[in-house]
Amino acid sequence: MPIDPPNSDQKPRSKSSTGLQSLVEAEKLMQIALVLPSGVVIGWLAGAWLDTRLHQTWIVLVGIVLGSIAGLVSAIRMAMAAGGSPKSENKDGRGKKAPATKNE
Repeated sequence: MPIDPPNSDQKPRSKSSTGLQSLVEAEKLMQIALVLPSGVVIGWLAGAWLDTRLHQTWIVLVGIVLGSIAGLVSAIRMAMAAGGSPKSENKDGRGKKAPATKNE
């Protein structure tokens, strides 16, 4: 039965940064989980406040929709950054240094 070699892309973690790094990752995931509901609540409160000030009844729905869209966009951006690519990549996206041209 063949055994797959370990993933060569992963760098070994030092023992001193393992605990702190796991706490940072957990905090990032908690932020992603809280940003969508907080966007909806903020949009709802802003819409309700505008409803009372402008004597309307429909603005609260617009606030909820805009808050949910803003929260979803923010959650997607945070999730993409959390699972993102290595920081060593350059503009060409292959991790290698882009060749210099005469026009640069």
